[in-house]
Amino acid sequence: MKFSLTLILFSLIFFITSCATVPAEKNYQLKLNLNPSTSIQNKEIILETLLKSNLQLSLRFEDENSYLLQDDLFNSNLRYFCNSFLDDQRDILELALFKRSSNNTLIVYTEEFEESASILKKKYPNELYLKINKDTYEKDIIEILNIDLSIELFSEIKNLDKNIEVMHSPRSRKDILKIYFISNYDIGKTIVPLFRSYSSDIDFYATSTIFHDANNIKKLIDFENTYIPFSENLIKNISEKDVTFIKEEIQKSLISDFLTVENIYQNNLFSQNIDLVSSNSKIRKNNCIKRDLKLWEVSTVSY
Repeated sequence: MKFSLTLILFSLIFFITSCATVPAEKNYQLKLNLNPSTSIQNKEIILETLLKSNLQLSLRFEDENSYLLQDDLFNSNLRYFCNSFLDDQRDILELALFKRSSNNTLIVYTEEFEESASILKKKYPNELYLKINKDTYEKDIIEILNIDLSIELFSEIKNLDKNIEVMHSPRSRKDILKIYFISNYDIGKTIVPLFRSYSSDIDFYATSTIFHDANNIKKLIDFENTYIPFSENLIKNISEKDVTFIKEEIQKSLISDFLTVENIYQNNLFSQNIDLVSSNSKIRKNNCIKRDLKLWEVSTVSY
């Protein structure tokens, strides 16, 4: 299928307009002007999505006035949307973490996301910040949570009378109520369970970036009970597919939403109740679309 899509793509580039003869359930035509500078991967997703639709299609990939679809779907504003997919997630997390209460959140980030952490530091300077070093991360985690003090206190008590058996589980500091992880999957799957082992009573938060490179919903067990702004319906759909990376299915959902909104605008379908894939969103004419993402508490039990 991949090869055939690529072949179709390059054929379409040489023709200004190409019409599909897929039967249409409704009497309207969808026309899309797409800038060819978008990635081949995005074009293939567009074609794959449209070929499954029941629409009469007219596609033009070479048009200097066409809309530029950025390669990075996660961090770019798709047409008619207020923010990027990840910015919508970040806004929801900032509201939950900093706007309603403050001075009790630990932001844990990696070098890859240092710029994001720097922005947060300027906005919320009184929160705690920990940059993860891959060589010393376990020591750094123990230190930031004051676990070493808990162990030291236990040792002192134990030394008072070696004949007394004392049960002890290291406990973290009590002034940290929430932890916000800004990390990719490779590091996240290592540090989140480690934090959880020391701080079971702290709420964890992250964007979906932390699991984008996982290849199975079951792999999200490393992030069990972490709060992520994400559509539970989309998670369910992804769980039913054999995927290489979860992020590829999310990208498909974003492209699908982009095409759906184009269809609504170009064919004046605002009166119809048409659902998006990536979120619950209301589509109103002349208003940008803000994704209505709920905080999903990660659970792999149902998958």
